[in-house]
Amino acid sequence: MSQAKTKRWSQRVAETSDALDLEPGVFTLRDPRAIARSLKRSAERSERRKSDPFRSAMSMLTFYINRAGRNLPEDQRRRLEAAKEELRALYGRPRRR
Repeated sequence: MSQAKTKRWSQRVAETSDALDLEPGVFTLRDPRAIARSLKRSAERSERRKSDPFRSAMSMLTFYINRAGRNLPEDQRRRLEAAKEELRALYGRPRRR
């Protein structure tokens, strides 16, 4: 398998699996609440998800954070982690912090 193919497997997973149909640029938004609201909208509209909307949205957010790994700038990682808390709040789930 070529290096180009191995670098893009996560993109293929996000596009073809029973994942969410995300709004473009959702993970680059500056406001954690806006990220959470976008993920919630996508999860509730998606017909491709297998689990409940909260779990699908949280899974996609975690997937993105994990795939970015060390390449994710610290300020963006903080925003995305804060988006997890906002997502929990939007779904009435207990906060972690």
